[in-house]
Amino acid sequence: MSWSLLVTLLGLGLGGGFLSGLLGLGGAIFMIPLLLYVPPLLGVGLLTMKEVAAVSMVQVLSASLTGVLVHNKNKFVSKQLLIVMGVMNAIGNLAGSLYSKNTKSSLLLAIFATLAVIAAVVMFIPRRDQGADVAPENVKFNKPLAAAVSLAIGCFGGMVGAPGAFLYIPVMIYLLGIPTRIVIGSTLGIVLLGAITGTIGKMVTGQIIWPYAIALVIGTIPGAQIGSRVSKKVNTKHLRLAIAVIIAVTGLRMWYQIISGH
Repeated sequence: MSWSLLVTLLGLGLGGGFLSGLLGLGGAIFMIPLLLYVPPLLGVGLLTMKEVAAVSMVQVLSASLTGVLVHNKNKFVSKQLLIVMGVMNAIGNLAGSLYSKNTKSSLLLAIFATLAVIAAVVMFIPRRDQGADVAPENVKFNKPLAAAVSLAIGCFGGMVGAPGAFLYIPVMIYLLGIPTRIVIGSTLGIVLLGAITGTIGKMVTGQIIWPYAIALVIGTIPGAQIGSRVSKKVNTKHLRLAIAVIIAVTGLRMWYQIISGH
């Protein structure tokens, strides 16, 4: 284990946390490609997809915990959503993370590549500012549908180390019709529950390399704080578009790697 790799992971945690706080998306969608491609590019090391999935789950846990505390204080978190979608996400993440122990890195890479392309498309969809005056406790939605979708997202998320905030946002806004401001705050809580069980699953199966995970977390927490503050002052429309393109290219690059075997 090299110090140069740990320092690199610390820097990636800072950058990934900043983007997460800035855009209100799950850190894993940025962190996983960064972890896969930046260390070998810098010549400091190489992490497999299985290793990346494990340490990314710990990083998401720290980032979502930091964010949900702020949103809960601002009364943007729906307890109904946490109970219905959060519990199912937690179950799905636990199952997916346990199953990933026996899954090849190439399959995990394919799953994440698919999710990355979906996320890129989703980021082009403008958010509808609806129901701004609805209180979190008065939110109405289709509970069976919400539970089923959350379980599916959780299962795949648990496998690849990305609980799925980037998928929950469009699902909750466009499929379930939940007000945007409540979606943002509640998504972090849902992802937090999934990240907790996902981390437990990765931990009990011995997939987490703790020095790597700790380095990421140390960088992520201040990065997310800074990103959240900057997001209040910057119009992120063009930035979201640029990152959507980056994520799409990353997903397509992963599929090329899978198909070509390089």
